[in-house]
Amino acid sequence: MTTRGRKAEAPARERLTRDRVIAAALHIMDTEGLDAVTMRRIAREVGVEAMSLYHHVRDKDDLLDGVCAMVMREFRYPDEDRPWIEVARDGAREWRRVLREHPNVIALWADRQRPMTELEALMPMEFALRVIGRAGIDEREGVLVFNVLGGYIMGVVMMEVGAMFSAGTTRPDPPAGPHAVHSKLPDEALAGLLPAETVPCLVAALPYLAECDPDEQFEFGLDLLLAG
Repeated sequence: MTTRGRKAEAPARERLTRDRVIAAALHIMDTEGLDAVTMRRIAREVGVEAMSLYHHVRDKDDLLDGVCAMVMREFRYPDEDRPWIEVARDGAREWRRVLREHPNVIALWADRQRPMTELEALMPMEFALRVIGRAGIDEREGVLVFNVLGGYIMGVVMMEVGAMFSAGTTRPDPPAGPHAVHSKLPDEALAGLLPAETVPCLVAALPYLAECDPDEQFEFGLDLLLAG
């Protein structure tokens, strides 16, 4: 049968779903910053009118809740059939990986005005508290340990990406090391600008700050925390 004279059919448009809307918002947050995540910008990303988004998310708060949950679902659970400290170490490494992929989510968490309630999104926290509990401490102390480890991981990631991420920032190229105090100048040039008699420790440390490997730094700090 010939198709001559028939009007060419338009390619089928991908169906809009809640996951697709949230994935678009996450992509925008990762590439353009948290301030860029608007309903209008997301609509343009997925090729619809902004009002169409409200069939899948109630409002922007619901959208951002979905972004948080989508990030947390990327957590890959280590095998727990090992000593708790090995599992805790691998879990910390995995959280670092997830946050390095989506560093602006740290600012999003900080701005949250309500707790996360989606069960799937809470499972990484459940995992962490369960593993910490295997160390033989009670629930109260377990929360303290959880907060210390979480704060350490987020702090390391913020240093690695070279800035304290806030709502309007985009993701820069990571600096050579976790401390970027001299990333614009060679060590010798910066050392020459600093008064060695006033900041002798800093001048002496400059070469090591430059050479500090992010992975080595993370593992060193993690060993210190877990040994405690």
